[in-house]
Amino acid sequence: MREEIDFVVTWVNGQDEAWQKRRAQYTPGTDTDNSECRYQDYGLLLYWFRGVEKFAPWVRKVHFVTEGHLPHWLNTENPKLHIVKHADYIPEEFLPTFNSNVIELWMHQIESLSEQFVYFNDDFYLTQPVHPKNYFKNGKPCDMLAFQPVVANPENPVMSYLYLNDILVLCKYFKKRKKAAEHPRQYFHIGYPPLYFFYNILEMAFPSYTGMYTVHGPYPLLKSTYQKLWELEKENFIRISANRFRSNTDISIRLFREWQKISGNFHPRNVKRDLGYYEIPESGSKLIYAIKIQKKKVLCINDIHLDRENIDNIILEIRRAFQEILPEKCSFEK
Repeated sequence: MREEIDFVVTWVNGQDEAWQKRRAQYTPGTDTDNSECRYQDYGLLLYWFRGVEKFAPWVRKVHFVTEGHLPHWLNTENPKLHIVKHADYIPEEFLPTFNSNVIELWMHQIESLSEQFVYFNDDFYLTQPVHPKNYFKNGKPCDMLAFQPVVANPENPVMSYLYLNDILVLCKYFKKRKKAAEHPRQYFHIGYPPLYFFYNILEMAFPSYTGMYTVHGPYPLLKSTYQKLWELEKENFIRISANRFRSNTDISIRLFREWQKISGNFHPRNVKRDLGYYEIPESGSKLIYAIKIQKKKVLCINDIHLDRENIDNIILEIRRAFQEILPEKCSFEK
């Protein structure tokens, strides 16, 4: 019997005027990230849903997490679709929130969420068939354990703090050399990319974890991982939930993913092989080509460095490329 696996995807319509007014009522602090790219929608969500239906028809349910607004084309009657508003699972005292870290922190509270689920940002798109075994094997997430030191990034300091905050929690509960001795085949899996395989060897010179590399693609997660960490870090998580905007005191969803790996509760696999990562506009032409030839199972479109003057033309070309490979209307559309 196939185990049930759900997808969770978060989305915000930054052009929603009512949402904009609510956001304007709150003043972000100096140590927050309130940049517009965090809330931008480019009209590509349609192709996320078409990709799911075509390339992952086995998914049990799609939990679509939103502040409350919905795309005009979305078929809310689809039996596979579960519309989840923030108010449905995040305590009222922390709402409204414009902090993706808080939105992700409470996801285990989503009603009817399966134990095994895959979390998608709305910039991860399926372009080839994927199977349950790409994400879970024998009830364990398929993932890659790789070390990477936390590096200070003055251009995006909040992200540097997030990486550091995550690793501080992990160091509180785990000893690197002890865990590596317990699970050597997970730390030194022969199938990992050579670069990260050797990074892991070099990092053993340091007694504590200096940082982790997380593949920026779909997150295979267990609801029980959330429950465990909430038992241990409830006071910390409650404090973080009060941050309405991304803050340098947050933790990120990567903490849950890395906890699974460091604790040994995962199946080692080179998940980076399935993912194509592109930043636009720098990689615009490469991205469009990758979409058209369906180069990878998943494509991540990162727009943090997007040239706003060229946005319309770039997005139009990306949309045309997706339309070529996913031209047919799906059951998630009206």
